[in-house]
Amino acid sequence: MLPALPHIGRRRALQASAAVLAVFGLLLWWLLPVREDSPGGRMRFSTGVQNGVYEKYGKLLRTAVAQDMPDVDVDLRNSQGSQQNIERVATGRADYTIAAADAVEKYRLDEAPGAQRLRGCARLYDDYVQLVVARSSGIDSVADLRGKRVAVGQDRSGVRLIADRVLDAAGLDPAADIEPVSAGIDTMPQLLERNKIDAFFWSGGLPTVSVGRLSERTGIRLIELGHLVDKLHKQGGASRYYRAATMPADAYPFAQQGSAVPTLAVANLLVTTDRADDDLTSGLTRAVIDSRDHIGDQVHAAQLVDLRTALFTDPLPLHDGARSYYRSVKP
Repeated sequence: MLPALPHIGRRRALQASAAVLAVFGLLLWWLLPVREDSPGGRMRFSTGVQNGVYEKYGKLLRTAVAQDMPDVDVDLRNSQGSQQNIERVATGRADYTIAAADAVEKYRLDEAPGAQRLRGCARLYDDYVQLVVARSSGIDSVADLRGKRVAVGQDRSGVRLIADRVLDAAGLDPAADIEPVSAGIDTMPQLLERNKIDAFFWSGGLPTVSVGRLSERTGIRLIELGHLVDKLHKQGGASRYYRAATMPADAYPFAQQGSAVPTLAVANLLVTTDRADDDLTSGLTRAVIDSRDHIGDQVHAAQLVDLRTALFTDPLPLHDGARSYYRSVKP
């Protein structure tokens, strides 16, 4: 048998063992992820038309939320677009949505129900206004749409709002000078391809899959719109959110054939109300920023989501939960 350790030896051995355990515990604390309590509950998220960028973004964001906040059930709901999205959130029929800044401002200026409760979570990416015509058509400008059959988006879409303002800026009455067709991006390409319409307006991130696929099947062109920005700004109100932009030549290679296209752009916002839970809103905002690259692999416009600009949600004040998130990651 081993001789018994002297009393002082045993005490030192116990102290050394305790020190080793303490160091081991600190090492585990450092190496292993510490999971904060995740918010739970149900999140109603209003997206957009089928095959549109809002719908695709919403589906990818739901996946990101499931990984980051597994106790949150995200219920995605299709819509006609920005104007319906804002109405749903403001009136409590949805909790979160994506909407273009011009549609948000119009809802506020109209003093529509719940407008004062709207809050921003993040500035996401820009929508680019796209006026698409057949390559063989004689349409070279917005003014050439006079008397033509033009798909202008669904009634409560952001596309409809922009199309009406662009037509007005070009000197056309949207109700009398064209034959307006109510349609979304889920049907517009097929209508143009089948010669049921002469042109269609679309406002979405670049590239929009439906427009890209149409350009691969048939010859189309994109009409320049950038020169109308000054006339749009003179309209006042929500039109101040349009800015001149350029669609890069590689957005739709088959349609643009190596040429960039001057157009208009408007920012998209992640929107909620002051009723939304702070922790849930903070977690959703974090998921948007952290999943930028993953979502951007499939929705290329999402690659432009930037932490430095995301908190600028004009015309809406930041939600307190979103502000808390931005403060937590401030350098």
